[in-house]
Formats: sequence, C-alpha cells, structure tokens
Amino acid sequence: MQLTFLGAAGEVTGSSYLVETGNNRFLVDCGMFQGGRDADRKNRSALNFDPQLIDFVLLTHAHIDHSGLLPRLSTLGFRGPVYTTTATIDLLKVMLKDSAYIQEKEIEWQNKRTHRRKHILHREIAPLYTVTQAESFLKQLRSVDYDDEISLSPSVKCIFRDAGHILGSAIIEVQIKNHMHHIKLVFSGDLGQPGHPLVRDPTPVHHADILLVESTYGNRLHRDQRCPVSC
Repeated sequence: MQLTFLGAAGEVTGSSYLVETGNNRFLVDCGMFQGGRDADRKNRSALNFDPQLIDFVLLTHAHIDHSGLLPRLSTLGFRGPVYTTTATIDLLKVMLKDSAYIQEKEIEWQNKRTHRRKHILHREIAPLYTVTQAESFLKQLRSVDYDDEISLSPSVKCIFRDAGHILGSAIIEVQIKNHMHHIKLVFSGDLGQPGHPLVRDPTPVHHADILLVESTYGNRLHRDQRCPVSC
C-alpha cells in the first residue's frame, strides 16, 4: 500500500490523500488550496495524476479546502462515485456551484484587466471549473449513513463516524485487505470540540494502524468553553 499527501502538508488547505493498494486507487478528500498568491498555481497543478485511474473518492466534509477540487477532478476524467454523508451532499449542492460562480466572475474580471493593460489579444484564462461542470459533478455523489459499513471493493471497506465539526462532517475508518494482512487507516477530517449545542461530540475511535489527524491547533491550548470570558 502507498499513501501520498497531495495537500495540507505544511499548510492548512488543499486537503487530499491518494491511497494506492494492490487493487484500488482512491482519494480521501479533494480540497482546494485557498489564500496566498500561489493558490491558483497549486490548484491548477494539484491533480498531477490520471483522474481516470481513480476508482472512488471518500469525502470527510463539505468545506471547500476539503471538497473544492472535486468538480475539476471530474472534468479531467474521473467518473467514479464520491461517498459522503447525506448532509454533506446537501451542502455541496450549494457550495460547489457557489465556488464555480465565484471563479467564473474572478476569471472574467482578470481577463478583462489583462486585455486592458496589454491592449492586445491574449490567451484567456479559464476557471478551474464552471457552474455547469459543478452541477454535472453532483451526479457522482453517493450518500452514506454514519456507522454503516460499506464495501467499496473486495479489499476495501469503510465506516463514516461523526466528527462533530460541521453538519455532516465525518471521521472515516478504512479497512484495507492487503494480501494476508488487514490495515486500518483512520482519516479524522476536521474535528469539532465536544460540548457544542448544535453538533454532536466527535465519535471516539479506539484503534488505528495508521492515523491521519487534523493538527491545525495541535500546538495550542484552547480556552475551556465552560469558563467565563474573564478566565
């Protein structure tokens, strides 16, 4: 088995992992890089593999830094299913089309500005994907319920657990049968804090052979939510 970090390594956006087993190639998350002058270049070069060879995608939640390149993956040739929770699908139906609309408007403005500056014809830049392409991609989404084990292939099974981050967010447990061995990978996605009134606490996971966990705040201590502001 081979695991490749495609983003969110050394920075906090562009979350995506490529998992390659003897029988399958799949992604966990397919996020957009956000912020900074180099984000557009990173997004255009992020999918530096053949999307047609990806069997399926597992998606932890709807935030654009985890989901935002899914329509581009589809546009470049990926035709497989994307498994995620029902609530995440509901959010993606709004968020991905909104992401595409923003890109179309920003690229339109950028092309007009470049043309005015150079006063010559130039090769226009295209958005990462259009609203039409985002809408077409939505057909590839497949709904998964929390705590149900789903079989993705003869050698790969997974379970989505509540991550308590946003509506529909999930920790994904992936069981891989590799020759005579079974390997359990756990992808935390973004984790919520316990004790919040609008979302459930993150579901505890008691075992993993390989754990890939959010670490944005790994070197910080959060103020106790039950503590008065003056604490």
